[in-house]
Amino acid sequence: MSDKQAPFDRLLQIMDELRAKCPWDKKQTLQTLRHLTIEETYELADSILDEDMDGIKKELGDVLLHIVFYAKIASEKKAFDINDVISALCDKLIYRHPHIYGDVVVADEEEVKRNWEQLKLKEKAKKEGSKSVLDGVPVALPAMVKASRMQDKAKGVGFDWEKPEQVWEKVEEEIAEFKAEVDKKSSHELLEAEFGDVLFSLVNYARFLDINPEDALEKTNKKFIKRFQYLETEAAKAGKKLDEMTLAEMDVYWNKAKEL
Repeated sequence: MSDKQAPFDRLLQIMDELRAKCPWDKKQTLQTLRHLTIEETYELADSILDEDMDGIKKELGDVLLHIVFYAKIASEKKAFDINDVISALCDKLIYRHPHIYGDVVVADEEEVKRNWEQLKLKEKAKKEGSKSVLDGVPVALPAMVKASRMQDKAKGVGFDWEKPEQVWEKVEEEIAEFKAEVDKKSSHELLEAEFGDVLFSLVNYARFLDINPEDALEKTNKKFIKRFQYLETEAAKAGKKLDEMTLAEMDVYWNKAKEL
């Protein structure tokens, strides 16, 4: 056993012991862990956005624990174990990188991504009879992430705009259609549909600018939180309550927060 392998083997041993002896760990199932895994994944995403390396290390450990936990439960059901998980992953990586492990030649990153999506589609069609490139997008993804992934997958098979300018024209077109329905005081259902089109087109344009829309929005969320909490703190220092202040009074603190 190599020194690099020792910590992983230690983790597997601890998992075995916890599953056998700890009342909480013994009770867990695939279903009870699911929402906790989602939470841990979002905590990892937060640490990545903050570029907090210590946080990333910790959260990666938490995600790894969940992977090992799921594999342990599956081994008890005699379905698969952690070695099966790792072996399947290795096989998949080799299969999906024929330009590294085969004789396929690629020109650039985009061609790698196209080959990846085409190989995934072949795998899924062989396994499930599915023929849609969009079948690989998880149903439970948040809507903005899902939109971005669907657009990426469509691009992988050549369904895409040619120039960013074309996409921006589509954004302007969708905004105009939404505004027209607002002016007509259309039904909530129609306004919602048109607003969805605006968001979808903006996500598409972000892709052409190599901007991750989910990351961009979350960074804006964090910026808003920071500025709003500054407003709350400074107002409290001045003995003021936000719900008793005018918007102009609050704007004074807000503008100061923007300068920080």
